[in-house]
Amino acid sequence: MSDITIKPLAPELAGDYFEFFDNRAFTDHTEWSCCYCTYFHFDRECENEIGRIVKEGMDLRTALRDAAAELIKAGALHGYLAYDGGVAVGFVNANDKTAYRRFDGNGARSLFVSENGRGGGRIKAIVCFIIAPEYRGKGVATAVLERICEDARQEGYCAVEGYPRIYQGHFDYPFNGPERLFERAGFVKADERSGADFSEEHGVIIMRKELV
Repeated sequence: MSDITIKPLAPELAGDYFEFFDNRAFTDHTEWSCCYCTYFHFDRECENEIGRIVKEGMDLRTALRDAAAELIKAGALHGYLAYDGGVAVGFVNANDKTAYRRFDGNGARSLFVSENGRGGGRIKAIVCFIIAPEYRGKGVATAVLERICEDARQEGYCAVEGYPRIYQGHFDYPFNGPERLFERAGFVKADERSGADFSEEHGVIIMRKELV
């Protein structure tokens, strides 16, 4: 889409970020509407703290919204907002691979992702695509993915990675990005893990694009 504008998330864009999540991100999946894209920024300790806050009386949406606000303010939650005119219609969570606490020992899938490619240089990781329903299938995710790769190259990263899931059965919203999205952008399958030796319900593919 030629009229889509892409901006890196920054504290001054926090209002646009929350306006997107509160009003457009999950109008077709309201059960996910309170995530605020915090999942990959939490380890078990963080989740326990959120659980404590909720147990003390705060609703989960507010607790996660507050957590996202703190992450954005601290410069820990990175990514790109996509705009149509002045309205945010998509967000892609992208950051240094080492920045995601979810990859730090949270189960077999997370360990597999965190250990793959270690020692090979700095890697930019893409963990989530959230596009407003009416803008899906129109090239928004592709445009943001291309921008991420361009910026990562300028920032000195050696590669960009994405992590499509292998689902057991149908899943209608592949928020990690479908494998074909990465293939079209020049990514190749670096590794995958599923089956009986993988102790979580979903397998994962590591798609990687070398930049050097």
